[in-house]
Parts: sequence; C-alpha cells; structure tokens
Amino acid sequence: MKIATIVGARPQFIKAAPVSHLLRKKKSEVLIHTGQHYDNNLSDVFFNELAIPFPDYNLGVGSGPHGEQTGAMLTAIEKILIKEKPDWALIYGDTNSTLAGALASAKLHIPVAHIEAGLRSFNRLMPEEINRVISDHLSDLLLCPTEVAVSNLAAEGITQGVHNVGDVMADTLFYAVKTAYQKSDILTRLSLAKKKYLLATVHRAENTDDHQNLKAIFIALSNVGETVVFPIHPRTRSALKSINDFSLSPNIHLIDPVSYLDMVRLESEARMILTDSGGIQKEAYWLGVPCITLRDETEWVETVQAGWNRLAGANPDLILELVQSFTPPSARPSLYGDGNAAERCVALLN
Repeated sequence: MKIATIVGARPQFIKAAPVSHLLRKKKSEVLIHTGQHYDNNLSDVFFNELAIPFPDYNLGVGSGPHGEQTGAMLTAIEKILIKEKPDWALIYGDTNSTLAGALASAKLHIPVAHIEAGLRSFNRLMPEEINRVISDHLSDLLLCPTEVAVSNLAAEGITQGVHNVGDVMADTLFYAVKTAYQKSDILTRLSLAKKKYLLATVHRAENTDDHQNLKAIFIALSNVGETVVFPIHPRTRSALKSINDFSLSPNIHLIDPVSYLDMVRLESEARMILTDSGGIQKEAYWLGVPCITLRDETEWVETVQAGWNRLAGANPDLILELVQSFTPPSARPSLYGDGNAAERCVALLN
C-alpha cells in the first residue's frame, strides 16, 4: 500500500514525524513537501532533528497570496499524484498545503485521510478555518485528536470514517523533551535563567495582517517588566517593519526561528508563554507552562477549560493583567491522548 503524505509547514513536520516513521516500517510512503515553509529554520532543521525522511518531492512553492500559493501547490501536487498513483493521500492540520492536498486528491478520486480533523475555531475570518472545514468535507478518513473534534464533525453531518485517535503532536513532544534537555543549549546561548523569561510567538494572519493588533501585542509585551524571548516568524518580521510609529522595547529579544528541540527547551523553561499558535498552546499544556493565547478564540478549548490557557486576543490591558495575575490550578488533567496516536492512525490506513 502506498501513502502520499503532503506537508508544507513547521507544525506539519512535527505531526508527520511519528507517523512517517511507522509508515516506512509497515507501508510505502511518498513524502511531498510543498515548500510553504522554506526557510531552513522552519523546514530542513525539523527533518534533521526529528529524523523524518527527506521529501521525495520538494515543490518549492514558497510564500505568496493565498490563491496564488494554493493554486501553485494544487497544480504541482496533482501531477505527482497522477504519477505516483497512491492508495491514500495523507494531510495534516489546516494550512494551504492541507487544502491543496485535499483538493488535488479528491478530484483524482484518491481517498483522503486528515490527521487533526474536526477542529473548529468557528471564526470564518481565519484562513485556517476555511482550510479545515473544506479539507474535512473532502476527507474519507477523519483522524481526530479529541472528542470535541468528533462532535464538531457530527454537527456538520460527518459521521462516517471518524475516529478519535489522540494527538500525534504528543507522540513527538514526549520523545523530544528528553532529547532537548540533552542536546539543546539554547538557554546558555541566550543567557537565560529558568523561569525568568516569557516566551512569545505571533504568526497568525489576524495579528500579522492587522497592524493595530500587532502593535497592541508589542505594546503589551513592552510593558510586562520582564524579559520576552520572541522567535520571530518571517511574516511577523515583515509586518513589524511596516509599523512606522513604534519602536521595539529593549526587554523584547527578537531572535530568528529556532529548531524544534530549541523551541521545546525554551517552552519548558519559560515562566509563561504568549502565543497565537495552536500547536504551542498544546505544548504549553503538556509541559505544564501557563499560556496566554493572543486570539479571541481557540480550537483547543480543553486547555482553556482545564484552566491552563487564557484567551486575551490583542487587548494590551488584558494581556498585561494576565501576565501579572494568571495562575493555573494545580491539577492538569491528561488531554489529547497517550503518545500512541501515530500507531492508531497508521492502523486505520488500510
């Protein structure tokens, strides 16, 4: 059996790592990298650190407007699928690579399996939400990380081929934590003390494309009175340069994107994490680090319900208040599986 795995962005490499390892042992995998994330710090380093087989195809699409980028991916993926004739197309998450993979496969009548199916923010202004909804409705096998995701699909009339397998990111993180403490010296390189800094990331379009939101977030970070380590996404760096009436506070340390092991180490030792990333919200929860989400909603509602994640949007007053006062409960219930989600996914691809 041949599986065509379609990935293109940093979070997808992390999710694909444990699944690809198992696929290569039990089935045949063709790995297609769209090149949506093409910078070495957002791409190649993840293949190296997570021992993911290097792509059979790298499309090199790069960045660009949504329509242009998705269209270029769709054209290239279709040609590869026609050539390779896979039994399944495997897609991950909610990026333009996900959508292009789902569309190309469905039009060629190749069954689609979607890992991380059923997530909903219920905000159709988010490009990721459009990608999720369409990809789920084109998928034949919907591999959900939570029961909430299963319920979301049922509410849309999708009940066939739906399975709660847990979250494959847990599989990767549980492996990476031990390795990060052995191999990452990021705290030494940045002269950081454990639990003496905040970690922040911003990359979602709702914050980077809205300069008022981005400025409000940076104003809040400038006034927290603590060191803020900020691995900056290329999109965010470009947007920040466009804000004319703003200067960066010296307590904010912008650094280039870091490797996965370095990021896990930074997350685990931070006093608190501020992010608009869905994956980092989960990682913060698993690592027991309080998280402030810089969005008005989250698809990972269980982290909020458990009391370890608070939504602040781009409200600078609320961000500051939460940085100073937010203390999660002592209990941290087990969420999103037991670290064996990849095995369940591969077993269902038959």
